[in-house]
Amino acid sequence: MIYVYLAVGGILGVWARYGLTKVVHGVVTSDFPFGTLVVNVVGSFVLAFLFVLTLEKLTIPPPVRTGILTGGLGAFTTFSTFIMETLVLFERGEAVKAAVYLVASVVLGLLAAFAGLYLSRKL
Repeated sequence: MIYVYLAVGGILGVWARYGLTKVVHGVVTSDFPFGTLVVNVVGSFVLAFLFVLTLEKLTIPPPVRTGILTGGLGAFTTFSTFIMETLVLFERGEAVKAAVYLVASVVLGLLAAFAGLYLSRKL
């Protein structure tokens, strides 16, 4: 049954990732990968928030939790895409843009994760 939860979570996560990326690119027109940046920051927050919430505050079956966290948020977050986009920026000779993207993703992702932990523990 866990594979069903993973599959459903994965489908929903990838749809959410694609949708949010399209929305961001519809609002911000740039060759900077803002869509992936937003997905990584939002994903970092939601993953940290739900990780603590479903471990410390809510009682849900482990297969459902795995489906949400591993399936849904694993498909939603885009670390591998982030790495490839950073490499492409470097390869295009845009080292400053690549460095800004790299640092912004890591720092904002960590800040979002801390915010998720904090908020989930305040519930």
